[in-house]
Amino acid sequence: MYPGNIFGAALFLAPAITFYYVIKRGSTEEFSGIPYVVALLNCLLYAWYGLPFVSSDNILVTISDGSGAVLELIYVCLYLIYSPPLHRRKILGLFVVELVLFGAIAVVSMMALHQTARTLLVGIVAAALSVCMYAAPLSIMKLVVETKSVEYMPFFLSLFVFLCSFSWFVYGILGRDLFVGVPNGVGTVLGVAQLVLYWIYKDSTPTNSAYSRVDPERLIQQS
Repeated sequence: MYPGNIFGAALFLAPAITFYYVIKRGSTEEFSGIPYVVALLNCLLYAWYGLPFVSSDNILVTISDGSGAVLELIYVCLYLIYSPPLHRRKILGLFVVELVLFGAIAVVSMMALHQTARTLLVGIVAAALSVCMYAAPLSIMKLVVETKSVEYMPFFLSLFVFLCSFSWFVYGILGRDLFVGVPNGVGTVLGVAQLVLYWIYKDSTPTNSAYSRVDPERLIQQS
């Protein structure tokens, strides 16, 4: 098994801790479910992209992101079960739109495009969404600098972001696949930046504002 599959599995399983506490409390309270819906779409797109009739020699991508899609779907379903009505309607609507969007991309790519154009369409959309996902923790990194606290940027999560993205970056470079290599290159750079910040601030004394402005669950979901 390719190392990226192992590190990817660790990343996909990370939110299980969050949902353990959600189930224990019986509510998601005010926490956002958007990161899980977006992650689900990203996994679906890359699982589709890795299939032989979309791109060649990328079945490992399908295995990794197909497994991720199953886990993200479970997280979305748990969010819908335990979220307040207003949040539930919002996420359910976004979830339906996402499924329609993915279905449209899949149908168009199969029915209207030859393989080269099919690869371009799915690859560009998947890569763009992946870059956005990797950029999401920038808000946490900014908070670390402001508060001089790494409390809401767990070391192992940052480590697995780096290991996973670096593994798939190498995979994309060796396979000359820009749609895998480029977004994971971005993820590698941001993963290194998170580890550097952790090393700089791990022994720092937090400022008083570190605890007055932070919603820990929301930050975990953004990571």
